[in-house]
Amino acid sequence: MEKIDCRGLDCPGPVLKAKELIESKRPASIDVVVDNDAAVENVSRFLDFQGYQVGVESDGRISTVNGTMGPDKPVPVEEPSNAVTPAMAEQQKILIMIGSQQIGNGDATLGEKLMVNYIKTLKEMGSDLWHLIFVNHGVRFATEGSEVLESLSDIEGNGTRILVCGTCLTYLDLMDQKRIGETTNMLDIVTAMQLADKIINL
Repeated sequence: MEKIDCRGLDCPGPVLKAKELIESKRPASIDVVVDNDAAVENVSRFLDFQGYQVGVESDGRISTVNGTMGPDKPVPVEEPSNAVTPAMAEQQKILIMIGSQQIGNGDATLGEKLMVNYIKTLKEMGSDLWHLIFVNHGVRFATEGSEVLESLSDIEGNGTRILVCGTCLTYLDLMDQKRIGETTNMLDIVTAMQLADKIINL
């Protein structure tokens, strides 16, 4: 059993600490202690991808994410970066990052209307839209009361991965109001940017 205390670490600190430990020791069991919901989600998803069976214990303030290597969960095998299928060769991987609730720096009301219309039109990109990432105040589009939730659901249903910044949700006190997408961290975002064919920042 290996245990690491990641309390007080900003995103993506807990995931990076867990990654470092697993790469160096590959423990059969690991406990990661964290102090926010975003870290719980990010570490849990990372351990699951690494082949661990994941459980979470929490006292409401401090959480321990436990990963236990199970016999039915093989170690993931990384595909070579140059391994491209015919379908992938014909399909772009477009990543769009939205960090604001409006487009442009002019009239705020107009900018917000333009952004809403933009998001509602994104489904026209079809399978070329690979990742849609929300950061900063853009995360509000993925929360309760957002007028684009139905459009985002359609986009996600078409195979687009929607990522919502966990640090941003926590800072804006919106974690409990997230209604769509995966809570993510900066490591996931940077990795996605490395793999994307095209990046659009708004």
